Amino acid sequence: MQVSFKDLGRHYRSIQTDIDRTIARVLASGCYVMGRELERFEMEFADYLGVGHAIGVGSGTEALHLSLIAAGVSPGDEVITAANAGISTLSAIFFAGARPVLVDIDASYFCMDITQTANRISARTAAIIPVHLHGHTCAMDDLQELADKYGLSIIEDARQAHGAAYKGRKTGTLGAFGCFSFYPTRNLGSFGDGGMVVTRDTRQAERLKLLRNHGQDEHAENQGRGFTSRLDEMQAALLSAQLPYLETWNVRRRQIAAIYEHEIKNTRVKIPAQRAEVYHVYNHYAIRCAERDRLRQHLTDYGVGTQIHYPLPCHLQKSCQELGYSRGAFPVSELHAAQTLSLPMYPELSNDEVRFVAEVINRFE
Repeated sequence: MQVSFKDLGRHYRSIQTDIDRTIARVLASGCYVMGRELERFEMEFADYLGVGHAIGVGSGTEALHLSLIAAGVSPGDEVITAANAGISTLSAIFFAGARPVLVDIDASYFCMDITQTANRISARTAAIIPVHLHGHTCAMDDLQELADKYGLSIIEDARQAHGAAYKGRKTGTLGAFGCFSFYPTRNLGSFGDGGMVVTRDTRQAERLKLLRNHGQDEHAENQGRGFTSRLDEMQAALLSAQLPYLETWNVRRRQIAAIYEHEIKNTRVKIPAQRAEVYHVYNHYAIRCAERDRLRQHLTDYGVGTQIHYPLPCHLQKSCQELGYSRGAFPVSELHAAQTLSLPMYPELSNDEVRFVAEVINRFE
């Protein structure tokens, strides 16, 4: 049996009628940027999350970048985030002219360590970006208490956590800003690039709308400097067509995770943990193995696709050398990078395919 790591073609075929109809409608409209499709999806996504405002932007990275600008982060400021985040999180901080300050992660859930975060706050700290990695939410109550104590903005990196929740509250609605990516492999993915910022603050929502469109208001009058970062009509419409399926898809992801958890018996492999108060949506199903590379080859030999998220922690990337960190600075993040392997995880997987992946893992010696 062959099991692809990701099969976007299968995803398209599962909703082909909706997608084809949507594409035809947008093409016939003759409006491709900043129109009714975007307005509708923004309202639908805000309603889904139970938050006041949603602002469509060009990508998840741009969602973080513009949120930092809206939060008042400026050159010379520091922004604390996790060392195991994807490089795009740090890119957004650099784009804002700020300096990333990294902290290690906890060993069980791979989210930022709150104690270390508290120890890294300085007079220059302006914001904290918790990364809800793989679809698991950070311990947001502890983080918010810390942010309130020091008067800091929390900008949630929820790019892998569409529909996840912490104590019943949707991820992305817990900080000052919530940032989402609609990259095709996300739980809610577009057919290209796209992103969204959500906020409860009406003033900040208006600020973000200006920032994404050259600083221009609805009358095409320039109110300040801005960027070109717009979620286009086609992607907005395609996301709107898929949004009604998101909860069903997340339930299916959790079912697949439950099968993996039940069926994987190999003691060499550690399955992902989940906090009791978290509703995990498994954008990735990331296992750990001390012999990760050999396990990956073993799975490949049996026709099972895998991926490594992420093979090198941010502090060891060439683009981050100026931060002055060296190997050993964040040992848990480094271990995570060396041992983690992502298994196939998408709603269209069959139970037989999931069980086959688990069976192959159990054969690993």
